[in-house]
Amino acid sequence: MTEAILIKACMQKDILAQRELYDLYSAKMLGICYRYAYRREDAEDMLQEGFVKIFNQLSTFENRGSFEGWMKRVIVNTCINFLKRTKKFNEHLALDAAYYIEYKEESIASKLLGKQIIECIRLLPIGYRTILNLYAIEGYSHKEIAGLLEIEESTSRSQFTRAKIALENILIKRGIIDNPDKKHQWALSFRN
Repeated sequence: MTEAILIKACMQKDILAQRELYDLYSAKMLGICYRYAYRREDAEDMLQEGFVKIFNQLSTFENRGSFEGWMKRVIVNTCINFLKRTKKFNEHLALDAAYYIEYKEESIASKLLGKQIIECIRLLPIGYRTILNLYAIEGYSHKEIAGLLEIEESTSRSQFTRAKIALENILIKRGIIDNPDKKHQWALSFRN
């Protein structure tokens, strides 16, 4: 079934099509949720809420850009709203990690380094983690982040800078980066 046919069937409330769409994208979307969630249960709740929104809002997808990109935006917004609603974001402005990130290099070494970095991102406070995810991984601007999180744009910028420093310190402490040449390799996958 093509993506267009699958979307149309989902809009007609076809349960088998909805299941197929879920099976097709749930692993990637759960990875996004993990980056924002503190616990696995929270990530699973975010995913469930996100797919309910996806199915309810399918008619708003206008075929401008990729369908997967549209779904990611719905999931990210769901994660942010979940954090706001449960007051988890307000505990401390920082960020969480994910198990799924698309890497440009497909070497085993780059995949292992990416996984280690993500595990270290999980150690950051929820505010840092959230802003790092939104800016560096999801590609939101600081202006967009400020609107999403209801903070000042300057707060987003400063928290991102602090998140990078905190992450770098964790990477050094864990021995993932340990010399000046290797120190900034991890940052290549993040926007500056």
